[in-house]
Amino acid sequence: MTEKRTQAPMHVKTWTLKLDLFEDGDTTTAHGVLDTGDNVLESRSSAHRSPQDAAVPEIGDEYAAGRALMELGHQLLVAGMHDAAANTPATSG
Repeated sequence: MTEKRTQAPMHVKTWTLKLDLFEDGDTTTAHGVLDTGDNVLESRSSAHRSPQDAAVPEIGDEYAAGRALMELGHQLLVAGMHDAAANTPATSG
């Protein structure tokens, strides 16, 4: 006899990321906001162009945005660790 498994219905969530880039002279600043529906995480990062480098705004955008996204990723991992710890039954010993 074959046992039938029932699958749980698919659960879909949409997270919204807003990433604003600000350029001021040789500095690009990124402000990231991630709304997960359960939490809102924010990060700020910047990139500074060295005087001897060519003025290519896209490079500053990429560095600043990449750093802001890495920070948001770190915050997500930390939040996940805290949530996992809070939802793990304590063991007595």
